[in-house]
Amino acid sequence: MRRLMNRYLFVSMLSVTLLLTLGMNVLPSHNGSEQVDAAAVSMSVSSPAAQPASPSPAASDSPGASSEPASPSSDASPAATDASSPKPTPAPAVAPAPTGSEAPAVLPAPFQPTAAEPAPPPQPTYDTYEVTAYFLNVRTNPYAKSKILNVVEKGTLLQVVGKTDEGWLRLRGEGYVHGGYAKLVPPSGASLPQSEGEKPASQPPQPKAPKLKIGGAKKSPPAKQTETGSAAKPGKPTSTVKSDSGLTAEHIAKIFEGTALADKGLEDAILEIEDDYGINAFFTIAVMKLESGNGSSKLAKTKNNLFGLNAVTGNEAVKAFSFKTKGDSVRKFGQLLAKNYVGKGYTTIEKVAKKYCPANSKWATKVKNIMSSDHRKI
Repeated sequence: MRRLMNRYLFVSMLSVTLLLTLGMNVLPSHNGSEQVDAAAVSMSVSSPAAQPASPSPAASDSPGASSEPASPSSDASPAATDASSPKPTPAPAVAPAPTGSEAPAVLPAPFQPTAAEPAPPPQPTYDTYEVTAYFLNVRTNPYAKSKILNVVEKGTLLQVVGKTDEGWLRLRGEGYVHGGYAKLVPPSGASLPQSEGEKPASQPPQPKAPKLKIGGAKKSPPAKQTETGSAAKPGKPTSTVKSDSGLTAEHIAKIFEGTALADKGLEDAILEIEDDYGINAFFTIAVMKLESGNGSSKLAKTKNNLFGLNAVTGNEAVKAFSFKTKGDSVRKFGQLLAKNYVGKGYTTIEKVAKKYCPANSKWATKVKNIMSSDHRKI
């Protein structure tokens, strides 16, 4: 009976130990505290099997029970050996993936400073000049023989981007004008429109502002046309030799109509010496007509000498200057007059007459009459 109870108790403890061992392998091992508790339970359950069993009260009453110790049967030895063998090592715990608030925060990307936009280039500045001559030639290049692009009127405002050593003003866009016939306008004295060719906005009744011209000259007819289609008429000429005539190439061509001076290309040369030396074009034309007989004299035909330059009385054919073209004759006249007359104080027609043609007392009167006649033609 005693052996049966010991065997039953041993088998029961062995079954509990196996169940706990198998249960530890099946249960999840992610919680460290549960592993410790399971190991403690396993040790507490398995400890009675390691100790000798206490004899029951019933067994102590049996004869010979106290003198004869209990010996395990041969069937229990293998089971006891298995119970005392080392337990299988549980699988290492695998930490579960963090969820919810345990998930690591996603760090924002580092701040990337954007490149600063380049500053806009500075806007170029221009000087503003107002035309002081009645009409002023705008030329392709800064010299008097250059081609005329346009003619601007008195009071026109021009935007100038530079100035040459000879006094020519380079206009915005294209073209040059001589600086002697335009004056600088203070920065606060002009209000520029928004686009080329646009006129200033109308204001309350005030003195009429001069027309504004931006960007230099455009290729256009030589002079401004009125509503009737005729060229604007310049002012009446005076006795002052160095002055603005207000004439254009169109005006001069009309003055030459019906004479031998027409269609000779003299218009540009006459306007050149007015630009370069300030010699009034009305005066140049009048002297030319008087000295060359309206272009029909012998010197004008054979030597292209329209002014009788260096024509000594009685020996004109030999002493008189000869020129390749009639235009060259005009340019020489302007050069000599500026240097030997105006430059020495002979600034009026009457004063020039005393040196230019002292033998003819009516020379000054004839020149002025021609100038008045030509003015009426235009």
